[in-house]
Amino acid sequence: MVAYDRIGATYCSTRRPDPRIASQVHAALTAMDTVVNVGAGTGSYEPAQTVVAVEPSMVMIAQRPAGSAPCVQALAEALPLRDRCVDAAMALLTVHHWSDVAAGIQQLRRVARRRVVVLTWDQSVIQNFWLLREYLPDAARINEELHVPIARLVELLGGAHVQSVPVPHDCTDGFGAAYWRRPHAYLDPTVRAGISMLAYAQPASLAAGLDRLAADLRSGQWQHRHSELLDQQELDAGYRLLVSDYG
Repeated sequence: MVAYDRIGATYCSTRRPDPRIASQVHAALTAMDTVVNVGAGTGSYEPAQTVVAVEPSMVMIAQRPAGSAPCVQALAEALPLRDRCVDAAMALLTVHHWSDVAAGIQQLRRVARRRVVVLTWDQSVIQNFWLLREYLPDAARINEELHVPIARLVELLGGAHVQSVPVPHDCTDGFGAAYWRRPHAYLDPTVRAGISMLAYAQPASLAAGLDRLAADLRSGQWQHRHSELLDQQELDAGYRLLVSDYG
């Protein structure tokens, strides 16, 4: 089963594009006249110049809004597109789901004439995120297993400029660390359903960790332990935008 056929049903309600992250992604694609979005999901962050999207999950494709670019059901590792058919290829928070990352990156480079843009995370940073470190060791293990090292991606891309993507305190896109200053959100099963590392976690381990989080929130222990976060406007949780130019 395609991963997001199982965990993607809530994306329209929990994974809405954040305008500040969108601005950074779109800035990386500003000079590109034609773009393909690979692992496109529901179409989050697609710039206006997107001419085609590629997504393996029909659950996700069905949630794409009216007026989106046409979407082809296919895998990143075997894009049904001609060589050098677009200026740029983008792949946002998707490479960790690919069965063959090297093949997928090669496909991005094959179809893009000028640029490849990839959004992913730096495991060395996100492993210290309070939710994983203090409450959810099973989810932390899953995140470790899923991640693709930044250095490997840069190598596969043939070099890339790596940008930090800070997470706003009121981020509207409910990915893994989006609720770093809103811990109660992680107690909501609808929120968790849209976060792969939580959706894949063992139910018993997840429930135990969330019970501890709920107790710490009730007692004020979480607020005391993480008081430095409460006034921060954004957090570097490890998300990285890789921009690779060639051709």
